[in-house]
Parts: sequence; C-alpha cells; structure tokens
Amino acid sequence: MLHGAQERYRDFMATKNSGMRALSALLAGTAMVNTPAALAQDAPADDTALETPVPEAPATTTGAQVYEPAFFERFAPRNALDMVRQIPGFIIQGGGGGGNNSSRGLGQANENVLINGERISSKSDSAQDQLGRIPADKVVRIEIVDGTTLDIPGLTGQVANIIVNNSGLSGQFSWEGAIRTTAVDPEWYGGEISVSGSTGALDFTIALQNNNNRFGATGPIVIRDGNGALIEDTTQVFVGAFDEPRISGTFGYDFGSDVVANLNLAFARSFFKRTLGETRMIVGGVDDFRENIRTGGTPEYEISGDISFPFGPGTLKLIGLEAYDEELSDNIIIDTPVDGSTPTGSRFSRSGGDGERIGRFEYSWNMWGGDWQLAGEAAFNRLTRESALFELAPDGTFTEIEFPAATGGVTEDRYEAILSYSRSLTPNLALQASFGGEYSTLRQTGAAANARTFQRPKGTLSLAWKPQDDLDISLELLREVGQLSFGDFLASVSLDEGNENAGNNQLVPDQSWGLNLEVNKGLGELGSTTLTVEQRWVEDFIDIIPLAGGGESRGNIPSAKTTAIDWNTTLRLDTLGIPGGQLDVEVELFSSSVRDPLTGLKREVSNANDRELGIDFRHDIPRSDFAYGAGLRYDHREPSFRVSEINLDYEGPTFANIFVEHKDVFGLTVRAVYANIFGGRERTIRTVFDGPRTDDQILFIEDRNLRIGPIFRFSVSGNF
Repeated sequence: MLHGAQERYRDFMATKNSGMRALSALLAGTAMVNTPAALAQDAPADDTALETPVPEAPATTTGAQVYEPAFFERFAPRNALDMVRQIPGFIIQGGGGGGNNSSRGLGQANENVLINGERISSKSDSAQDQLGRIPADKVVRIEIVDGTTLDIPGLTGQVANIIVNNSGLSGQFSWEGAIRTTAVDPEWYGGEISVSGSTGALDFTIALQNNNNRFGATGPIVIRDGNGALIEDTTQVFVGAFDEPRISGTFGYDFGSDVVANLNLAFARSFFKRTLGETRMIVGGVDDFRENIRTGGTPEYEISGDISFPFGPGTLKLIGLEAYDEELSDNIIIDTPVDGSTPTGSRFSRSGGDGERIGRFEYSWNMWGGDWQLAGEAAFNRLTRESALFELAPDGTFTEIEFPAATGGVTEDRYEAILSYSRSLTPNLALQASFGGEYSTLRQTGAAANARTFQRPKGTLSLAWKPQDDLDISLELLREVGQLSFGDFLASVSLDEGNENAGNNQLVPDQSWGLNLEVNKGLGELGSTTLTVEQRWVEDFIDIIPLAGGGESRGNIPSAKTTAIDWNTTLRLDTLGIPGGQLDVEVELFSSSVRDPLTGLKREVSNANDRELGIDFRHDIPRSDFAYGAGLRYDHREPSFRVSEINLDYEGPTFANIFVEHKDVFGLTVRAVYANIFGGRERTIRTVFDGPRTDDQILFIEDRNLRIGPIFRFSVSGNF
C-alpha cells in the first residue's frame, strides 16, 4: 500500500466537501468501531453465483475469510494483483529476487501468497509478478487464512490463497510511462504483455516485460569545514537510465493420480547508465568540472521447477533451481580544471557473476492427528569477481593500480534438514512447529583465501488463535540464519565518496531469535485493521567495523536488537457518506540498538527507516467508470556510520500524489498520476572526520540538496 501511494492521482472536485466532513468523523470515531465482520464471509463460496461456473475449484479452506469476484467489481481489476491489493488490511510480504544475496535458499515458505494452495517455487519471479499475470476473470475466489492453520511450514499470520481456474486462453498487457520536469529523459518503454491458459493437462503463462526507469535530480552541493567556512560550492546535474527486458514462462502439468509438475523459466538483460555533471567552485583552489559516469549491464537467468507425487503414506515433492546473474560495471570520474591544467581522475571496474544451485525435497504425511513434513535442501552458492582500480595518467590513459584484495571468489555449500508438525488443538487454536539445522562450508579464493564450516540450529514454533469470527491472533517464536552478501568478502571502492571497504575473510552469517505477533480485527462494514509486532535478538550482526591493521570493512558485531511495529488499516467509507470511497493507512515504527564498534556506545542500526507513514484515499464513483484519489508517504531515516564518517542520506522525506483513472476507455483502463506534488528532494548530510570519528576532528561537512521535481506518470492496461 505504501509504495502504491506514489503511483496514484485523484480529482477532488466532485466530493470535496462531503469527503472532508466524512474524514473528520472517521478520525474521531475509528477507535470506537467494533462491529461484526461483513466484508468477507466464513462460509464456503457459492461458485454457482459466478458468471462462469467452476465446479473443479478446491473446497474453501476451513475458517477462511472469502472474497469473491463481486467484492472487487467496483475497482474493475485487470488481474489478481489488482484484487489482492484491495483486500482490507492485507499486504503482500516476503519473497525477493534470486542470487546469493537474496533469501537463504528456497527453505520454508516466506511469501504470504499461495496460488491454488501451493507456494511459488521461483525466486526471480515474486508473488506480485505472478499475480499480475493472472487475469481477474480467472480468479474464482481469494481466501485469507492464518498460515499456522495450513500444512505449509514457515507460513504464519495472514496468507492469501488465490483460487484460479486457468481454462481457456487469455492475455493482458500494460504500458507505463513517465515525464519529469528536470533533465531526465521520459520513460516510454515500460510495461508487460502476458498470455496464460491451458490445453489439456498443461497450464501455462508466458510474459514479456521491460522495467523501464529514468531518474535524476539537480541542485547545489555545499561543503564546509568544521568551523562552517566554505570549502566548495557545486552545482550538480545527474541523470540515469535503467532498462531490464525480461522473458519468463511458468508451466504446470497434471499427470493424473495426484502427480503434478511445474517449470519456471526466466531470462533478463539489464542496461544501466548514470551520469553526474558537477561544476565545482573550490575556495583557494582551481575550479573544475567533474564528470562521473557509471555503466553496467547484467544478463541473468533462472530455471526452476518441482514435481510432487504420492509416495508411501504421504506425498513427496522434489524442487530444483539453477540461477546465475552476471556482473559487469564500470565507474569513471574525471576532474577537468577550468584553467586548462592537466585533468585528474580514477576508474573502478568489476566483472564476474554470482549463481545459485538448489536441490530440495519435501515429504509430507498425516500421523497422530496432525500434518508432518520432513524437508532437506542442498544449496551451492558461488561468486566470482575480477576488479581493477585505475588512475588517470597525464596522457589521458588510465594506469592500473595494484588492488589484489578486490579479486577472488566465494563459494558456500550448505545442507539443511527440517522436521515440521502442524495440527489443530481446538476448533479455534492451531499449532505449527519445526526444528532442524544447517551445515555449511564457506570457501574464499584470491588474496585472502580461507575456508570455514558452520553448524547452525533453525526452527519455529507458532500458535494461531481465532477467538471470534472477525479476530485472528498469531504468535511465532523463531530461530533464523541470515544470508551473506558474498561481495563483502572482497575489497571494493566507492569513487563517489572516496571510501574503500577492505575484504573480510572472517565474515559469518548473522543468526537471530525472533518473536512475531500479528493481530487482525475485522471492523464490519467499515473494513479491517492489522497490527504486527516483530522483535529480533541478533547475533553476529553485520555492519561496518574497524580493522585491527587499519581501514574498515563489513564485519560482525556481537549482538543487536530490533523492534518493528506495523499498523495497517483499511476503511471503506460508504457508511460515512462517501459511497465507493476507501482509505488505507499504514504506520510503521522501527527501533534498534547496536553497540558501536568504534565508540562502544549503543546507537541505532545504520540507515534504518525508523518512522514511516502511508495514507491512500481512493474513490470509485458509483455508477461510473471514474476513480480518483490521493496518496501521501513520509519516511524518516537514521544515519549510517563508518570509521571516519556519519552519513544521513534520504529522499523526501514526504512524497504526495494525486491520480485519476478511467476503467473503460475503449475497453482499456487508463490512469494518470501527478507525483511528488509536495516537492520531495534528494538529501545527503555527510560529516567526514580527519581520522576516526571518536577524535571529533571534523574535516568537512557535505550538504547535498537536489531537486527531484514533479513527476507525471501514466499507464494503459487491458485484456485480450
């Protein structure tokens, strides 16, 4: 909901006065609302009420809140993602891209979305990607159920199960563009086209998309010394472009006799370029023009699949994945003095890639009144990297500087075994428990070759309680092991900020104890509200640390503690005088504590978002195809810390937008958005010390205040 707030445009003319009166009443009375749930039903869905009967649909999950297609009619959704986004109080969570820097292997389920009761085995395609390719007319119903009550280990809290009938052939497309008021080029080439359907026992979806992004800002950069005296006054203009064309396909085949197989294929190629131009006025020195160019492009692929079949008293599922992401990047900075003297500059280039290969089995069976699962996984992660550092010579060529610590490789061989058990203790109380561990070997090649092995316990214990039809409470205790970013083992350079990270061949994955509480309360015809609290006690926390021989790198700090609170509320405003109106509010609070490795004092975790507020208002005008609305987002960020630097870097902190939408322009949905109407900016306040920051000797303070400017976005989507 929060990120969607930056994509919406609304016209307030039609209901401005009534909207303000209703909103005032809403803010005054929300806390007193406690009415029975009416937006969803706990009874099985009546498939005969659908325009296209689907007798083959699975039976409704016991105790689920059921949202049928009629619930979403006023939004005129094009796909399942449009529908899920309108479910009161529900937010898609978990998942992520592939590669060794993402979630740890396949592991237990970590996305709170299922499709026909099955988890998504692909890592490169998220739940949002796959839901966006399911046409809305293929959705039979959506069930919201507590994950602890399911026989899928790892799921707790609210889970959306999308029941889909993929018969026939259908397609959909979307085109997205944007225009900015700064020097940034327009976005003309974003969007996706997909075709899905079934033929016999084969279900398939094929998609072609392009992630098209143009970005940039312009404004002053002022650098002063510790006494406030001006050192440098700069005007910066930066523009950037990113494109990632991607083709993907998902295929499912039902062999009969409960034997089902799935295959996921994806290939993408990214193109990136960012150019900074800086006109620098240097006090006491020679003014110059700095050109800072960064380029990159990475082909990547993923092949994954699974097959499940009866085996003995239960069901065996075999899962496999192979993924690789090539790494190519180059950064050049050249300073050209205005007096014609010799330019100076640096270059840092990098090539290589990272990959992941996983084999997993899950054997599930019923015994002693509950559902059991024994899972095992073998994962083999790899990173190879060649980096080079250069200095600009007087003749205009780049001369390589010795930098062996930035070249090498890292591999991890990891084996995991988990035994899980779930059952209903009473009609309204369910238990899920899992226990196991992993054994891993980390090997590093290059200038700092090293090899180490680890044994780490893992597991969860969760309870789901439903004391009322409109109240769900889940509590989870867990033991987790984090995933390393293999690039942290090798040295790297940031030319932009003049920083260098030394390699660290002693880096280990963090591990943590966690406690999660989620409470979902239906507010009857008014909507739904969800409160989530997550507490973590982390061991071997990873942050920048000083090295004994000088320098700094990503390394381990003995412990850290974090607390995250998320309150998400959806309110339907029909009963408050705005028929077709909806308000989504999300408040996130984050606090943390880690002992600074340099000062020994406790502080917040580097670069943490400790306060966030998101508000979306949407009005689907009754008996019309028009909708309008507005969104607002506020983010507050904590600074990051290095040995000789404190850096506060953020955008905004407030972004707002308005949107207008027509749901039937020759059968298409057309949307226009006016974003960043409050003038959110890109800000950096960077304090650099002359030596360790504990000495309190400030070398300079850099204040970067760049204008992003208004953004006009537009999209067209349809089905065929």
